Amino acid sequence: MTDSHSPYRRGRWYWEEFSATASGAGADLAALRRGLGQEAGGVPELWPYHRCVLPEYVAEEGHRDYRLTAEHAALTLFAVHQQHQQQPMHVAGVGTGVALRALRKSEKFSEEAVDRRVNAAATSTDTAELVHHLRGLVTQLRGIRQPLDYTRLFCDIRDWHFPEGQERVRRSWGAQYYAWTAGSGDRPAAS
Repeated sequence: MTDSHSPYRRGRWYWEEFSATASGAGADLAALRRGLGQEAGGVPELWPYHRCVLPEYVAEEGHRDYRLTAEHAALTLFAVHQQHQQQPMHVAGVGTGVALRALRKSEKFSEEAVDRRVNAAATSTDTAELVHHLRGLVTQLRGIRQPLDYTRLFCDIRDWHFPEGQERVRRSWGAQYYAWTAGSGDRPAAS
């Protein structure tokens, strides 16, 4: 699914347009962080930052939409990640597993501790649990100034709502985290 052509999306994602040097950038990030742990769509301060457009029947019936939930999570995680950073923490093409591998190799934290946190995230049974674990990992990524692709993370969180999506995301993150390569017999590549 390409989100750029979805009828449920308008404009570019907030994190794609963000500039740390723009007037009000700090206030924007503070508003987004107030959404941490809150229901998607339930924080009026975040409404101007949302790009997902909900179908009327969802809004009328009061159902939460998995796309809005994923965008809310990505927005709040981005705000945590970008806090006090001048360089962009959204960089297209930097997969979550790649960013987490950089965290593992950073020597700021033990590899075993990072492995435990990554495994906790990867074995999350629902989106709320996943986002909870990602929040701690994103805070650590901020500490080493390691960016990631928030558009891809949005898609991963969106897909986490479905069992087959969880499996796809786990395989993708695992392959990136352990740097599996084609022809390696699915063994981690030498670092």
